[in-house]
Amino acid sequence: MNNLIRLVEGEVAVVGDDPWQLAREPAEVDDEGPLILPLPLWRARQAAAVFSGAQPSRDGVLLQPDDEPEALIPWLGVLPLIAIDFPSFRDGRGYSQAYLLRSRLGWRRELRAVGDVLRDQLAHMRQCGFDAFAVRADKSVEDALKGLAGMSVLYGRSAIEPRPLFRRRE
Repeated sequence: MNNLIRLVEGEVAVVGDDPWQLAREPAEVDDEGPLILPLPLWRARQAAAVFSGAQPSRDGVLLQPDDEPEALIPWLGVLPLIAIDFPSFRDGRGYSQAYLLRSRLGWRRELRAVGDVLRDQLAHMRQCGFDAFAVRADKSVEDALKGLAGMSVLYGRSAIEPRPLFRRRE
C-alpha cells in the first residue's frame, strides 16, 4: 500500500514495504501476500480453524462505514489488522468505529485508515485510535506527516488519552 504512515511506540514512520493488499471486490483477490478484505469477503475466505479461534487469520478486515465494529467481537483474537474505510473525507463514521474498537472492544493491534485519507484528518484520526494511515495516492506522504503534529494541548478525552485535561492537572 503506497503512502502508508505508521505509528510504532509513538514514533512516526513512513512504510516503504507494506505487504498488505486492499481488495474491495472479489475480483481483486489474489493469493499473493496478506489481504485486507471487506467483512463478507473475509468471512467467505476463512477456514473453520479461524472461526473457532484455533488459528490466526492471514487476512485483515476492512470495515465499511455501515458496518458495526461489534460484528468483529468473535474474531478479534484472530485478526492481525483492522482497516476502516473513509469513502469521502466528509464521512466521519470511521472515527466512531475506531474509537469503539479501541475504547470499548479493547483492540490493540494495527488500526488503519484507508480511502480518502488526507493530511488535515490525521491528528484527529490519531486521537480516535488509528495507528496507521494510508494517505490518498495523489497526496504527498511527506506533507501528510505534518498533519500528525496536531494540537499541542488536547482538552477532551481520546483513545490515546482517556483523561480530560482537568483530570491530568495536578
